Amino acid sequence: MKDLPREKDKTKTSADYMRRIALSAVLTAIAVILSPLYFLVGTTKCFPAQHMINGVAGVLLGPWYAAMIALATGMIRNSLGVGTLYAFPGGIPGALVVGFFHHYLKNDYAALTEPLGTVVVGATISGLLFAPWQGHTFPLSFFWIAFAASSIPGSVLGFVVLKALRRTGVIKYIVR
Repeated sequence: MKDLPREKDKTKTSADYMRRIALSAVLTAIAVILSPLYFLVGTTKCFPAQHMINGVAGVLLGPWYAAMIALATGMIRNSLGVGTLYAFPGGIPGALVVGFFHHYLKNDYAALTEPLGTVVVGATISGLLFAPWQGHTFPLSFFWIAFAASSIPGSVLGFVVLKALRRTGVIKYIVR
């Protein structure tokens, strides 16, 4: 009697983890290198490239790796004097939302959900907690608009990058 074909083994090897860590380092480096591409809105610096990286990382690596990339990028930017404290609530929630949505949607359109985390969660945290703590008196709507102006184009760019990587076949070699 013939054996039925088995499903691909879902266990992760140490090579899979090393590949994910290496990709995380590369995506963090890309986000930092693209840091000069920002625009100012009030006391915030808007980095669309960060939201692009959030979309790519959330889809390829999942929510926790994507959040760590956003955290590392924010820490590096702040230590270099390029970023602001708004990098943390502005980047991490968007990365988490993309990763969680990709877990359920199983397609690249999850990258387009990045503004849900960045605007709805991140901007709200920024307006209600971070701004008063820093002595800034902007209305909550200011943060929603500023964060949307950065995250919407960034998430669209991330979606386009994912489609390009899939079309060229690069993704199947990066993450298994």
